[in-house]
Amino acid sequence: MTGNLERLIERAEQLMSRIEAALPGPLASPDWSAAVAWRYRKRASGHGVLEPVRQVAVMRLQDLKEIDAQKDKVQRNTEQFVHGRSANNMLLTGARGTGKSSLIRACLHAYAADGLRLIEVDKGDLTDLPDIVEVVAERPEKFIIYCDDLSFEEGEGGYKALKSILDGSVAASTPNVLVYATSNRRHLLPEQMKDNLSYSTSADGEIHPGEVVEEKISLSERFGLWVSFYPFSQEEYLAIVAQWLSAMGVAQSAIEAARPEALVWALERGSRSGRVAWQFARDYAGRQPG
Repeated sequence: MTGNLERLIERAEQLMSRIEAALPGPLASPDWSAAVAWRYRKRASGHGVLEPVRQVAVMRLQDLKEIDAQKDKVQRNTEQFVHGRSANNMLLTGARGTGKSSLIRACLHAYAADGLRLIEVDKGDLTDLPDIVEVVAERPEKFIIYCDDLSFEEGEGGYKALKSILDGSVAASTPNVLVYATSNRRHLLPEQMKDNLSYSTSADGEIHPGEVVEEKISLSERFGLWVSFYPFSQEEYLAIVAQWLSAMGVAQSAIEAARPEALVWALERGSRSGRVAWQFARDYAGRQPG
């Protein structure tokens, strides 16, 4: 009888060990010296890990043209943050390909030597932000939690988690963590014609937004700093093309000759964005004789 009981206890302990191994454990602290940028990823088992980005694309602030006003705001906020002064969570919105993500990467490049670090988190994993903050809270570095191309559809629950993160005690009480997000939508949620039906009018004729509109606006308002980006004019687009070609070592005479081709390239792509300018510059520079 005693032997049977001991075998039963042993099997129960083995089963418990297997169950514990399958359950998501606490987020482990990585080797912070391995990189300046990290990605938070969920494994199939549910375990979250911070993966180092060992080859971060180099982007310099001086390479970003025709967005000087936006650059000043982002750089000033980031510099305040890095130097231990008060700074805001930031939402960068506007036209695609106008430099939103590039500007954040350029700030990382500029201030990495001062202790700035970046952790990229997908919107589906934002609910795990408290675990990430707990890992970095005691670190001497400053961490930007970076959410690229952030937007939510109707009924998607992730935006409520983000609201509590921005408004709650976790991110706000941790002086070495800020959230930077980019989006093509100013309010991060789709805006529809039917939303206008929720507006009401007071006795004095003043218009008040309804609960549906307030809900959509309230999310983006939780970011302390908004930075808006706009489509480029033709001359702005050509100036960006010239900047990239110059940075790639193309001669000035060839840069001038590239203008008509750059305009055709943009016409074919249906966009005069900074991304399109960079793509054209890579193609044109690659066709120049060595």
